[in-house]
Amino acid sequence: MLPAYCSSINKPESIAFDCNGAPYVGVADGRIFKWLGRPFGWIEFAVTSANRPREVCDLSTNKDNEPICGRPLGLKFDLTTCELYIADAYLGLLKTGPYGGVAQVLATSAEGFPFRFLNGVDIDHQSGMVFFTDTSAIYQRRNWELSVSTGDKTGRLMRYDPSTKNVTVLLHGLAFSNGVALSKDSDFVLVTQTTAKNVLRYWLRGPRANTIDTFFNLQGAPDNINININGVFWVAENSAGRGKAVKLDAQGNFLDVVDGLNPVSHVEQRYGNLWIGSVVNKFVGVILNFV
Repeated sequence: MLPAYCSSINKPESIAFDCNGAPYVGVADGRIFKWLGRPFGWIEFAVTSANRPREVCDLSTNKDNEPICGRPLGLKFDLTTCELYIADAYLGLLKTGPYGGVAQVLATSAEGFPFRFLNGVDIDHQSGMVFFTDTSAIYQRRNWELSVSTGDKTGRLMRYDPSTKNVTVLLHGLAFSNGVALSKDSDFVLVTQTTAKNVLRYWLRGPRANTIDTFFNLQGAPDNINININGVFWVAENSAGRGKAVKLDAQGNFLDVVDGLNPVSHVEQRYGNLWIGSVVNKFVGVILNFV
């Protein structure tokens, strides 16, 4: 595992890798950290608001502070520009330059309705389009349990165009829309529905463009989903307080599972290692030499 050399690495929801392969995480107090390697550990890279009061926010794990501190959930680097795109649960779709700092706000609403609970993000590295999810139109992240208990189905899958700065809603009525991942050829995008316990596929190109089908049904509740360099997907899944990593091929067939984990929010395979994020741990997990 990559431990917290500073006590700030608390509840690392997701992991992103920059143009040089260095990992970054968003944590509970609203900051984003970069891993410098041993023995240096983690260093603060970015914050999602210029008005974030450090005396209140730094090291905070109080969910009621999240609206003012920010809570970066989805993270993804554009490998062409080396800019980091951020889905902050409260502050909107944001980005920073390669050197971090205070994030720039890109979008806070779509179709006249403000974002309520941004969650996952991925980038089409061919077109530069940014795909992201809004988990609920009613409940904020700090009240996520109500979205589950009420059977809320107001989530959205959206696309941001950096050239026009426009946001297009691709799907409405999703059940706790969470993680998002594009296929290797960018012909479809996957979105996890946490409460429906499935992965949906939205076709972007070809004869099935603009249609949707079920890619995979899970036993537990999925969180983030990520693709590796071979076009294989990894889904973070949780059930009864335990986590596992589910491996799927590009056609939605089950390939493998890593079970017996703590609750997981992010699983990503990078150069033979399996990286694991969690909203309960104080470290980033890494399974080395994973084949």
